[in-house]
Amino acid sequence: MNYLNTFFFQIYPYIALAVFAIGSWVRFDYDPYTWRTGSSQLLSGRWMRLGSNLFHIGVLAILAGHFVGLLTPHALYEPFISAGNKQLLAMVVGGIFGVMCFIGLTILLLRRLFNPRVRATSSFRDILVLVLLYAQLLLGLGSIFVSSGHMDGGQMIKLSEWAQHIATFRLGAAGFMLDAHWIFKAHVTLGLTLFLIFPFTRLVHIWSIPLGYLRRPYQVVRKRQAPVDYAKP
Repeated sequence: MNYLNTFFFQIYPYIALAVFAIGSWVRFDYDPYTWRTGSSQLLSGRWMRLGSNLFHIGVLAILAGHFVGLLTPHALYEPFISAGNKQLLAMVVGGIFGVMCFIGLTILLLRRLFNPRVRATSSFRDILVLVLLYAQLLLGLGSIFVSSGHMDGGQMIKLSEWAQHIATFRLGAAGFMLDAHWIFKAHVTLGLTLFLIFPFTRLVHIWSIPLGYLRRPYQVVRKRQAPVDYAKP
């Protein structure tokens, strides 16, 4: 099974990231008019704002936490916080924003599946992305319970070493994942798969944040009303 571990945690990350980067550029260059979210808010605004806000706040916080937590070398934070306490902090903060994201994503997924107007305009890829994000979120929340069984921070350091080896193009990254719990392996693999399919889905709209939205002018909407005849007394 070592060859599978080597493939998924040494080779597959570079395949996924290469498709992510090159595919995003090619789509923007050749098909720029599909570079959007495909929002369904005009079709039905019910629960949309609540679900969207909870999901986006939660997922942005989770992504920021993963980025800082995985790519910060242990030596930089060791003088200030132990590995065990850092793991506890990650579990608490990640749990709070994970539940927030879970509630929002549940609303969005149910709306996408069971609202007739929204479902009629949804493609297979739209639903697939939400299902994969849902599965990824459940794996992440499940990993909190697994992590509670070993609070020394050892597994967290191994995951960080794996991510840092991948980010710096070093060999030996797969070795840090060899003895990891299956839920961590599944979480990492599915996360990489989301990067792989990123250019082919509505997820590409992430590239427009925040620059595209900061430059976007306000949309002025006026209520339609009957014209007034000022000639009448």
